[in-house]
Amino acid sequence: MSHLHINPSILSADFSRLGEELQAIETADAAHIDVMDNHFVPNLTWGPAVVERLHEVSPVPFDVHLMIEDADRWAPRYAEIGCESVTFHAEAAIAPIKLARELRSQGARAGMALRPATPVEPYLEMLDELDLLLVMTVEPGFGGQKFLDLTLPKLRRASEAIRGSGGRVALQVDGGISEETIGRAAEAGADVFVAGSSVYGAEDPAAAIAGLRSVASRAVGDSTRNAFMP
Repeated sequence: MSHLHINPSILSADFSRLGEELQAIETADAAHIDVMDNHFVPNLTWGPAVVERLHEVSPVPFDVHLMIEDADRWAPRYAEIGCESVTFHAEAAIAPIKLARELRSQGARAGMALRPATPVEPYLEMLDELDLLLVMTVEPGFGGQKFLDLTLPKLRRASEAIRGSGGRVALQVDGGISEETIGRAAEAGADVFVAGSSVYGAEDPAAAIAGLRSVASRAVGDSTRNAFMP
């Protein structure tokens, strides 16, 4: 079975019926939950109370992406409420190693995200502290943006470092992922794909998820990689 994961972003869902929108992606590996504070990024979504309630009714695990300031303070709260994976931004964390360890101690997988222009090299030494590395393929803040091919070399470097470390770190991409772009991201080494409008903008989200999974699998010959989600 493929270890490539499709995590649809509910940022592109119908906010008035999020419970139903989560049911529509029950064939996905996880739901990607974008938390924004209108400070780190120019957009505002939801906080722990809403995420906790949605988690209670979700058929799939939660892959939380915190696009917020003061990540050191707030990230552990999402682990406490049961979110299976919590990703903070390297640019927003004061003590990223301490934070990653705290998330793991709360039972969550620890993820760290990098904006498109943030180099990966300064963070390679802490790969052992992470379960997931997220390379943003658009500027964070809004859905529906165009995939930035300039991030592909960084993806390749990150993938090589992960393989060299022998660690089981998932390499996630988020931004502009569609059937037209997912193959390039997979070839560059990504194995967890966040897709928003290409899933929720489709008539049949389940078919869109299957299509994305198929294209990514063909791009890498369905090779086995890191099993991020159970």
